Amino acid sequence: MGFYCDVILPRLCDLAMRNQRLQPYRERVIGTAEGRVLEIGIGSGLNLPFYRAPVTQILALEPAPKLVAMARRAPHPSMPVSFIEASAEAIPLDNHSVDTVVTTWTLCTIPQAATALGEMRRVLQPGGRLLFVEHGLAPDVSVRWWQDRLTPAWCCVSGGCHLNRPIRSMIEAAGFRTDRIETGYMPGPRPMSFMYEGSARPN
Repeated sequence: MGFYCDVILPRLCDLAMRNQRLQPYRERVIGTAEGRVLEIGIGSGLNLPFYRAPVTQILALEPAPKLVAMARRAPHPSMPVSFIEASAEAIPLDNHSVDTVVTTWTLCTIPQAATALGEMRRVLQPGGRLLFVEHGLAPDVSVRWWQDRLTPAWCCVSGGCHLNRPIRSMIEAAGFRTDRIETGYMPGPRPMSFMYEGSARPN
């Protein structure tokens, strides 16, 4: 079971996230990052090739050692990348020490997402930004019905991924104000494909 959780499951999730339909989301979100960037859940490093100036440093946080090892082998941008093997619920960085936090399809899997968002707010500069693209709770009642019923089983087979987290309200409840948000379904099964893309700043 340990090998499945540590190696096989991350690789299956990684294959899903390699979907070419996700690349424009990555490009838009990461393309607006700047300064010292903390990426939450770097995974196998799929986002690394998209970083450009004015990013000056990437702090790549990931709790799974096997994924950190994969990310170290991924194509790297020109700016320095430091890998941090730690949980988003306890980020080992000083208060107000980063300019941008990036999270892409990560909030669905963090066990204590509210705690993690509080940590992201703590480490951000007062004028910093949280950049995000996540899937989550859909607006349509029929789709929510399926999300609520599928989530318990889906969590078991997808590394703890929740289909029904209300991303915008979670971010705002953690002390952020939303600058920009775009929502909508991407192609695919509707319970898995309602996207939230945008940015937020600490209140």
